[in-house]
Amino acid sequence: MQPRLITLVVLLIVFLLVDYYLFQAVVQTSRNLAATWRIAWRVTYWLPTVFAVAVLVYWTFGDPYAISGTMRNWVASILVAVYLSKFIGIFFLILDDIGRFFRWVVKFFYKGTSESLPGEAITRSEFLSRAALVATAVPFGTMAYGIISGAHDYRIKRLTLQLPHLPKAFDGIRLAQISDIHSGSFWNKTAVQGGVEMIMREKPDIIAFTGDLVNNQTDEVNAYVNVFDKLKAPLGVFSITGNHDYGDYRSWNTREEKRQNFADLVEAHRLLGYDLLMNEHRTITLKGESISIIGIENWGVGRFSKYGQLDKAYAGVQAPVKILLSHDPSHWDAQVRKEYPDIDLMLAGHTHGFQFGVEVGNFKWSPSQYAYKQWAGLYTEGQQHLYVNRGFGYIGYPGRIGMPPEITIIELKSA
Repeated sequence: MQPRLITLVVLLIVFLLVDYYLFQAVVQTSRNLAATWRIAWRVTYWLPTVFAVAVLVYWTFGDPYAISGTMRNWVASILVAVYLSKFIGIFFLILDDIGRFFRWVVKFFYKGTSESLPGEAITRSEFLSRAALVATAVPFGTMAYGIISGAHDYRIKRLTLQLPHLPKAFDGIRLAQISDIHSGSFWNKTAVQGGVEMIMREKPDIIAFTGDLVNNQTDEVNAYVNVFDKLKAPLGVFSITGNHDYGDYRSWNTREEKRQNFADLVEAHRLLGYDLLMNEHRTITLKGESISIIGIENWGVGRFSKYGQLDKAYAGVQAPVKILLSHDPSHWDAQVRKEYPDIDLMLAGHTHGFQFGVEVGNFKWSPSQYAYKQWAGLYTEGQQHLYVNRGFGYIGYPGRIGMPPEITIIELKSA
């Protein structure tokens, strides 16, 4: 049996077991309804299951890439939201069944009458059944809110960095960073335009885009070229590639097709007016003084691609201040701090802050922190700094919960 077919069978079994188990709560809570409403409520419950089965069968035997990336994201997100919510809901049914089991054990060994036993007879608790359905609805509602309200709730994060060797000509310079656009996921072009306008109202001197323009293929950005080409800065707009920009996460008919896709991505950066740094650097000069912007292709620890060549990009850099654009923050500890102690600031993205978390004052938490030591915000070791942008866009789940999309404004100051 083929691996894809085995995966399909396993998922179908799991989904159907979860659905049937939670259906017991639906039966319990609907038993007193009028016949028409009872039938409607129970039939409606199974509609997402029919949808899930149809999607899984299609993705196993059909071609998921025959539909748009946006549609794939929506379909996958609906499935995750529905079944994640159901898994949470059945927790309450499990509590109920544990109670019923212990009562059955007591009844089995008890010699008196069942009427003298504490509690109710061994039936499913209506209270816990209702609690299970509420527990199912809350995460689903939260995820829906994260799509409607959180996906494009752009926030500006501001910070001032003192760099000991920053030339006086650059004192007070403002650098805007965005990352992880993921144009194939967008569903509200007007809101995205609003985010771009927010950046331009800041009047940055330099703009840095730190990778992941698309999800899987370059044509995803076509509809947004006339949006993101509005990003302009007097000292330049510099960009790099992220792990999603190479087409590594989808199947291609030929190697040439994949190669052409990446060539198209390079051309897209040109059409946007961005200076794409492919393992190279640029020197910015003001009043006879200079700083260097170094940009590399994606380089990540573990399973992520290592196309980046920092040694090549760094070669010939003479400026007293060096700013590195590198998509994956794991690069900082793995190579930058060890081998390039004179790189003053690295700008990264990649983590999205998991698109889920909590930030209150100085406290921040996200599942992302269990995968990345540096996952959002500013990190400093000695005189070196790393800033990890939480991302402008989103991938997979088309929203954000407690981790809004970010525009970073960094003011550089001479020490």
